[in-house]
Amino acid sequence: MDVSLTQEQVNRYARHILLKEVGGVGQEKMLNSRVLVIGAGGLGSPLLLYLAAAGIGTIGVIDDDNVDLSNLQRQIIHKTSSIGAKKVDSVREALQSINPDVEVIPIFGRLNKANALGLFKDYDLVVDGSDNFETRFLVNDASYLTRRTLVSAAILRFDGQIGTFKAFLQSGDGSHGPCYRCIFRDPPENAVPTCAEAGVMGALCGLMGSLQANEVIKELLGLGDSLSGSILIVDGLSTEFRKIKVKADPECPLCGTRPTITDLSIH
Repeated sequence: MDVSLTQEQVNRYARHILLKEVGGVGQEKMLNSRVLVIGAGGLGSPLLLYLAAAGIGTIGVIDDDNVDLSNLQRQIIHKTSSIGAKKVDSVREALQSINPDVEVIPIFGRLNKANALGLFKDYDLVVDGSDNFETRFLVNDASYLTRRTLVSAAILRFDGQIGTFKAFLQSGDGSHGPCYRCIFRDPPENAVPTCAEAGVMGALCGLMGSLQANEVIKELLGLGDSLSGSILIVDGLSTEFRKIKVKADPECPLCGTRPTITDLSIH
């Protein structure tokens, strides 16, 4: 494969190119990749910064919120001068200042069943940095139906978790990894507090968002061991990381043997 990086790009991405697992070919693949990020908040901030710095060529970001003073404790992509602006506009300004190679597509609005499938089809991979179960289940279902790998993380107080889901990919024996619904069948009936209600350690957002960026790059380039089939649990107070193996549930209503979810009408 011919590599057509400019001299400026060779200089910018030199530390990636030095990695034999990446090289110029891998860097060019990243420049030709399209990644959609759901949410420009605590997780999305470090995630977006590292994706842009890494040279992910097209980054879409969807969010329906404006920058608030209370965001700045953890949402490091935004500045004090951005207060009141649309988060997606703040993101575009920040990412373009870091790396003009990157095309940033700001989508101001809320992800819903009417727009999810069309949006996801335009990207190679989806990353969920949302802060509520309703959106997480919608993202999971839409990712599966459009055959897009999903890297999903969640945070609350001092705890975080991250997983990669690509249940649409089957191995030679016909088996596949789990989707989000294999682990969490339905949204919880009782309200789970959000970060706005229960608080969150700002630095933990940076840790989890950076882990998401690392997993995105691994998936795009086929590097290392995928998190598919595992959930990584992070305890910020004890500084403990636990990787839990998870399997596909044959009774899963989305990816199981007798699926009942075949579109997004349940959302």
